[in-house]
Amino acid sequence: MSVYDQLHALNITLPPVAVPAAAYVPYVQSGNLLFLSGHIARKDGKPWVGQLGKTMTTDEGRQAARGVAIELMGTLQVACGGDLNRVRRIVKVMSLVNSTGDYTEQHLVTNGASELLGQVFGDAGKHARSAFGVAQIPLGACVEIELIAEVG
Repeated sequence: MSVYDQLHALNITLPPVAVPAAAYVPYVQSGNLLFLSGHIARKDGKPWVGQLGKTMTTDEGRQAARGVAIELMGTLQVACGGDLNRVRRIVKVMSLVNSTGDYTEQHLVTNGASELLGQVFGDAGKHARSAFGVAQIPLGACVEIELIAEVG
């Protein structure tokens, strides 16, 4: 199944690239690698504000991370000249989870993004990953994720 068949089967419509909130660009290409800037979780078009371990559950965090993966794929599509089938591999995902000091399920939150990337890209969606708990994320968002992809 192509990437677009998978997206259709999952009933996912990719959003347009979000306008950066500060002094950076949404993505940079160096050779065959695309580096996507961090994307924050959004709900109803606004930052999805919350802190894991205090105001949000792990399952809510997983849903937020899944939503971030959809946003990332929208940016990735633009970075690929409109064709996600150019993606050879999702190389690396780095996730920041706004969480309390005693919360330890950042990896489970990040699975929301990792599992969706695997569903959409198949073996090419299997990636290296880091998941960190942080004291705060811009705009109070619950999750921020950045991505590196190889394209052909």
